[in-house]
Amino acid sequence: MAYAIGHISGCHLNPAISVGLWIAGRFDRKDVLPYILSQVLGGITGAAVLYLIASGKPGFETGNFAANGYGEHSPGGYSMIAALVCEIVMTFMFLIIILGATHSKSPKGFAGIAIGLGLTLIHLISIPVTNTSVNPARSTSQAIFAGNWALGQLGYSGCPNCWRHSCRIGL
Repeated sequence: MAYAIGHISGCHLNPAISVGLWIAGRFDRKDVLPYILSQVLGGITGAAVLYLIASGKPGFETGNFAANGYGEHSPGGYSMIAALVCEIVMTFMFLIIILGATHSKSPKGFAGIAIGLGLTLIHLISIPVTNTSVNPARSTSQAIFAGNWALGQLGYSGCPNCWRHSCRIGL
């Protein structure tokens, strides 16, 4: 994707990376919110396309629908803390790879290779823990189609007051 759309948007598909680039002084503050909105809407659109394709098969059930999870929804049964630490560390490492590969002193033309291989390694490490996201837009979009458990693990339990009390963390 870096080679396909990098010249258009810098291949910003991830709100966490956009925020990290802004903090690092490599992204204009005025662009952060529009990019995040576009990233989340793009993720939802992509998840909708996947849902339409997958649901075309008889007997299809949303199940996990590639959503991230912890506890019983983690491929390896990892706890919420383990999943949170894994996603934070892997997202940070992804940001470090991007910052290094796109630095003005880095070899030109190779950033996409370094970023792609880095993301592959990140997935190999963290799929067993959370199904891997390292991207809040991806987590949100898949959770919408996976249903209540996935939305609940993101912090929304269906309770109209969930942002004000402990049900947002499943207590």
